[in-house]
Amino acid sequence: MKSSAWSFGGVAIFIFVATIVYWFLSHEIVGTVALIMALLMCVMIWGYLLITLKSIGTPLEDDVDATIEDGAGVIGFFPPSSIWPFWCSLAAGVFVLGPVYGWWLSILGAAVGLWALFGWVYQYYVGDYKH
Repeated sequence: MKSSAWSFGGVAIFIFVATIVYWFLSHEIVGTVALIMALLMCVMIWGYLLITLKSIGTPLEDDVDATIEDGAGVIGFFPPSSIWPFWCSLAAGVFVLGPVYGWWLSILGAAVGLWALFGWVYQYYVGDYKH
């Protein structure tokens, strides 16, 4: 994780320098704004990785003395197959078609999307996989 954080930091520094050079050579606003947005995204991921690294301590991937056995055990919870991601993506597709074919489609997509999102979030409280 430390190498990932510093990789994003290096890319952010490069994009910062490239943005300044681009602005002074071209004086073009759209490309400069695009580079600034790319810089902000890299800085956001860099900051997230640094904060996460400080909160969890040194992960096994960064420990030079770690062995494969140190990472053994339960990795996490992986959900079983679910139909809810399908319904969420279908609702998102209907929602974005609204401006093309009529705003009523966006309203329908938002309603189905809320239903699907609640179903996805609460899928472990009802049915076969109830906790």
